[in-house]
Amino acid sequence: MDKIDISLIKWLQEDGRMTVSDLSKKLSLSRPSISERLLRLQEKGIIEGFNARVSPAAIGRTVQLIIQVSELKVSPQEFERRIKDDEDIIECHRVTGIVSHMIKAAVTSMDDLSKLVERLLPYGNVNTSVILSSPVLNRTLLPKRQ
Repeated sequence: MDKIDISLIKWLQEDGRMTVSDLSKKLSLSRPSISERLLRLQEKGIIEGFNARVSPAAIGRTVQLIIQVSELKVSPQEFERRIKDDEDIIECHRVTGIVSHMIKAAVTSMDDLSKLVERLLPYGNVNTSVILSSPVLNRTLLPKRQ
């Protein structure tokens, strides 16, 4: 990745709806050149996709939480397969250490939080933490300078 690619992914992370024309003006490159770079960055897997960030609270999911799951009673693959379609779960990460999985979830109420915990309890020990605030959220990600 050169400096132009880095600038390109920086601009797109700040505004994913930025047009090729806008990017070409900001980077002083032709539209076809920007399009080629975007395609190459996608083919390399650097740009994974484009999507909208939705506020959980704005759609009624006012309780966000981090769930730690440890001491699984089933294989990690079985656990992941079983929770994959749970609509309350936003993210799930298999991690190292005593805790095997970190889950981010968003529910509409404390009652729904209780139901989610009940759904997870058969698989292992569950520890929940309600998110009070998120001081770092959706940070722009760029390659480290060497």
